[in-house]
Amino acid sequence: MKHIYKNLTFWVLLAIASGILLGYLSPASGVAMQPLGKYFIDLVKLFINPIILLTIILGICGMSDLKKVGKIGGKALLYFEIVTTIALIIGVVVAYTIQPGGSVDISNIEKADITKYSKGAADFSWISFFKSNITIQVLLLAVVSGIVISKLKQRHWIVSKITWLSKYVFKALHFVMYLAPIGAFGGMAFTIGKYGVATLLPLMKLMASVYITMFIFIVVVLGLILKYCKVNIFSFLNYIKKEILIVLGTSSSEAALPSLIEKLETMGCDKSVVGLVVPTGYSFNLDGTSIYLSMAVIFLAQVFNVHLTWEQIFSIIGILMITSKGAAGVTGSGFIVLTSTLTAIHVIPVEGLALLLGVDRFMSEARAITNFIGNGVATIFLSHTEKLLDSSKMHKAFTKDSKLDSF
Repeated sequence: MKHIYKNLTFWVLLAIASGILLGYLSPASGVAMQPLGKYFIDLVKLFINPIILLTIILGICGMSDLKKVGKIGGKALLYFEIVTTIALIIGVVVAYTIQPGGSVDISNIEKADITKYSKGAADFSWISFFKSNITIQVLLLAVVSGIVISKLKQRHWIVSKITWLSKYVFKALHFVMYLAPIGAFGGMAFTIGKYGVATLLPLMKLMASVYITMFIFIVVVLGLILKYCKVNIFSFLNYIKKEILIVLGTSSSEAALPSLIEKLETMGCDKSVVGLVVPTGYSFNLDGTSIYLSMAVIFLAQVFNVHLTWEQIFSIIGILMITSKGAAGVTGSGFIVLTSTLTAIHVIPVEGLALLLGVDRFMSEARAITNFIGNGVATIFLSHTEKLLDSSKMHKAFTKDSKLDSF
């Protein structure tokens, strides 16, 4: 107990509670705190691409067989498609079971402007996605650089310099993470202050359904995947609890992405696997987003009394299997993907998305946390199947408090 004040997790949790209180008691003051959360995320983002670049180069240069790079990349994409499809199906099944849209009174809910999302859906293309997604570009650059460096005669000298640089980049990140409580406070105060608790009430059933579904997905689906790897899901969640709280406070998985990369390496996942899977998963392994998107479509169908045939349901899942993969690379991505999906099936009014605008922010935390945990699980799974997971390191990391959690 005497060391609790030196624990970063404690301060992040306290900051989240304080942000909620400020946003509730003084909405204007809460909204004014937005820059604290935004600037913290922007600061952490500065580390994401350098860490991805350095981690992948070191990982590839440390591999004796470069064919493994392509093999791991292929297995990762297959894993992402299978697990996100399971997430989509679970979202549909739970939405039909709980019926969150069955009792919503449309007349009592204020409509909002969704034209910018409709335009975004019309303008979206995979070419623009890859052009605008710097993380994917850095990933490709890192893979090519790693392969080239591994073939050079000066390989060992270059690797030693990159290792030295990587060490100091992570040291700088550690100092930045001390600001996490400030970022979490600003993000949570802004959310509560701007949208208010009252906006939750009309759609409380949908929110509860989304949160419960994502909890079940994490514990059951991701839990079974980790069990196959001889890893306990709750031990893993406890290990990354600080990062989960940061994602909760900021509503952004990016805020804890560099820290996740380091923690996965510390627990025994191979550097090359971590470097390939985590950044790729950020764009293509969106478990939480997949659950939310499928539930949102069924919710809107229920609100407007639209009876979907089995053929239409499978069409929705098929469309979301493709469109959801680009959801991390576009501003307002969730609504853009939903708009394109509703437009494609032609049976649910696109204007219904206005119902979700008020509560979307409150569900973004659940999406971000599930996406974040899902990428960690994917990395562990692929490390295990490639026999690149050091169990002794993992048990040591799980039983010992991480240095990152203390000041």
